[in-house]
Parts: sequence; C-alpha cells; structure tokens
Amino acid sequence: MPVIPATYSSTDPTGGGPPDEEIARACHATAVDDFLELPGLIGQFQDLGYDVVEMMLADQDSWDRYTTAQWLNMRRWLDRNPDDELVPEVRGELAAEPARYTRYLREYLGWGVFALMEP
Repeated sequence: MPVIPATYSSTDPTGGGPPDEEIARACHATAVDDFLELPGLIGQFQDLGYDVVEMMLADQDSWDRYTTAQWLNMRRWLDRNPDDELVPEVRGELAAEPARYTRYLREYLGWGVFALMEP
C-alpha cells in the first residue's frame, strides 16, 4: 500500500490555486496549472488506478510545526558542521525558506498524506 505525501491548493475549492505564475513558482511549482484542489488530487489518484483508503490532512498549526522543525534542524546541522561543503547551500535555504513559507506556501498549499491501494 503506497503512502503518498502530497500538496494541494488550499485557497480555492474550485482549484484556482495561486493567483499567478510568480506565486506558483515561489511555491516550488512550474505553473498555476500544477495545482489541484483536494477533490482533483483524489480524482488523480483514482485516475491512476488507486483507491484512496486513508487520508490525513494537516491543519495550519501542524503544517507550521512540520515546516519550522525543518528550519531548526537546518540550524542545528549548520552549528555542528561549520566546515561542510554544503554550508552555503543550507545557509541559503535557511535564510530564504521562512519568508517563502510565510509569504507563499502557507497561504496557497495544503499538505496531506494519502494511503492508496490497487483494486
């Protein structure tokens, strides 16, 4: 049984997603059309031949805790590995992600885990 983490459009139940391409790219997508509303995502799983047998969706608070824990882990990693070759990349991500998350991802994306089974 595959368990799939997935993001979906959280702002428009009809599937509008982010209002423009710039915001879509800021949400790590390539275009507004990449966003599905939750019913569309479920339909996509079904179109791929899977039954959705369980779903756990994050509310805003749990999404915040999940995301911000990553920032804390990046900071702790930076403190423990000051000479690692990945420091500039991790430092850049830590510097950019809190603003990106609060400006774009938090408002426009929902997050869930879906358990799927083949019929």
